Amino acid sequence: MGATTPLLLGVDVGGTFTDAVLVSNGSLFRAKVPTTVDQSLAVVEASRKVIEMSGAAAAQVSYFAHGMTTATNALLERKGARTASISTWGFRDILEIGRQDRPRLYDLCPSRPEPLVPRELRLAARERVGPVGETLPLEAEEVKRVVDRLRRLKPEAVAICLLFSFLDPAHELRLGEVLARELPEVHVSMSSAVLPQFREYERFSTTAVDAYLTPVVARYLMTLGERVRTAGLPEPAIMQSSGGVMPLGQAAASAAPLLLSGPAAGVVGSIYGGGRSGIDDLIAFDMGGTSTDVSLVRGGAAQTTSEREIGGQPVALPMVDIHTIGAGGGSIAWIDPGGALRVGPESAGAEPGPACYGRGGEQATVSDANYLLGYLGEKLGGADGLALQREPARKALGRLAAELGLELEETALGIRRVVGAEMVKALRVISVERGHDPRMFVLVAFGGAGPMHGADLAEELDIERVMVPDSCGVLSALGMVVGDERRDWVQTVYAAEGWDEQSLAGSLARMEAAHAAETVGAVLERRADMRYRGQSHELTVEVGERMSRDELVRAFEHEHEKAYGYTAAEEDVELVNIRLTALRPLVPVRIGDAGRERKSARGPARGTADGREQTSRDRSAPGSRSAFFDGEWVQADIWRRGQIGATRVRGPAIIEEDEATTVVPPGWECSLDEAGNLWLETHKLERSDA
Repeated sequence: MGATTPLLLGVDVGGTFTDAVLVSNGSLFRAKVPTTVDQSLAVVEASRKVIEMSGAAAAQVSYFAHGMTTATNALLERKGARTASISTWGFRDILEIGRQDRPRLYDLCPSRPEPLVPRELRLAARERVGPVGETLPLEAEEVKRVVDRLRRLKPEAVAICLLFSFLDPAHELRLGEVLARELPEVHVSMSSAVLPQFREYERFSTTAVDAYLTPVVARYLMTLGERVRTAGLPEPAIMQSSGGVMPLGQAAASAAPLLLSGPAAGVVGSIYGGGRSGIDDLIAFDMGGTSTDVSLVRGGAAQTTSEREIGGQPVALPMVDIHTIGAGGGSIAWIDPGGALRVGPESAGAEPGPACYGRGGEQATVSDANYLLGYLGEKLGGADGLALQREPARKALGRLAAELGLELEETALGIRRVVGAEMVKALRVISVERGHDPRMFVLVAFGGAGPMHGADLAEELDIERVMVPDSCGVLSALGMVVGDERRDWVQTVYAAEGWDEQSLAGSLARMEAAHAAETVGAVLERRADMRYRGQSHELTVEVGERMSRDELVRAFEHEHEKAYGYTAAEEDVELVNIRLTALRPLVPVRIGDAGRERKSARGPARGTADGREQTSRDRSAPGSRSAFFDGEWVQADIWRRGQIGATRVRGPAIIEEDEATTVVPPGWECSLDEAGNLWLETHKLERSDA
């Protein structure tokens, strides 16, 4: 296969399904298979299917990117490695003490997640480094004592986090070197390598997460690597939480950057899909089988954060700012002790799956509700063409309806409304609660279940347009092949006063020199974390070429105004951290007419080639079925997405494709644009044919 026509493979593992896409010479091939207990088996099977569809061979694949849930699941389910820690003497319990904050102020019986390192595995070394250098040496006898104790405790991993190691890592490096020699089978995570940044609790927590997860993730990645080699595929690059990929070897050496691997790829895919239609400001809404992920995109760039808790553990690494809730197509409906209907976070998963899958599931799920309301057809096009079964779904919802004292339709609609309320709440978190008006954004609905709920959520938020991207059901897998290779570094260089552009440039130059081997041929982005004196948190600003100190301060004040609504010009501005990002753009992806990006951000072009607008009243739908809208059963038009052409389809209608289904309620209409993206819009004009 020539270099001008590379085959690009992306595979995303979800809680219910594993999705694969293959881009070959402008064509896109898609496959979806149930996720297996050993996720690498589903990865290989999905890859095999999509390559077979294209008529190519595995050996012709030139690039393979992979996103996974292994790290996330291991942290949430507390199935990581047996982890010990080494801290400075007197600071053994930092992980348990934390910040002494109260997440729920009026909770009389608060409970906190247990530290990842139990107390009996927390060791302390007699040594001390202060802000101006070593104050207590790390003696050879002390190193031997700590290593001998670890040998008896038999951990799988060790997290080393010593005071001020972000300024002077010598003691950490010495401990790490001895452990690597004396206990080579034990993984070691050092805070000076994982997160050389001040705030010891967040640094220690992030390092502990890395140590806790890396052995588990490394085992999975090594198994995956062996299986893909056997299948004749190239070694996969691994998607990070930051939205870029990294080589498998680097991913296996440090797992903390992989916590939001799959969800981050979905945001990258939504940016790519929106860009094809000229949309730069969007809200990504990804609803799969197990969870829903939402994120905000401005100016074609995902919002990022380095302050995030996952599974109750602070992780201070750069990541796409994603809000996740346990609400998906497989989320189970249940009744709480007060008699209220609830949905999720528990999911039916892939096995047995929702009751309508006919695989033994007995609890009512969101998918069962959508099926009995007529929104889902009799067969799922993806996932091996799974035939849905009505009777198991009726029995599951019937039991719930009997407990609630409601009709079957009311119960199914109630499930949709409850899960919808949870998703609206999540969308408000990343928009309204952060100072953004959701009405100014396009809602991009994707994932296997997202397009079924997109219009309902848009109505709740007064959003007038919903975009359902091409390949919406496998968009996270597509995001794997359109993302850049990326590495991120951070270093604390705290300067309360006296800093200028020269000192900042010198610090950045030293950071670049330290990572020169890893940044060859990469595009470098430089940033700085700044704050007003006395503030507890920083804001990040871009550091451009030859920016003066005054220009940097003005850039910070601009960000402060956006974040908090005011500036304090009389206050000194402190320089806290510097950040370096290395990006290597991958092969440009062209799918169909993807190269012809629209210049307007106004959505789909209206009208047919001869200028005459064609509605579904002018052209009969290929089919119809009974569906429940506005409290009654009505006949909804059924269209295959590929059959729409220039037709504007008016609701009630249902648009089906192999990997997803889009619901167009009454009062909405939809059409395809030049890039193949599907647009849902509320009715704005009264037409004589209405």
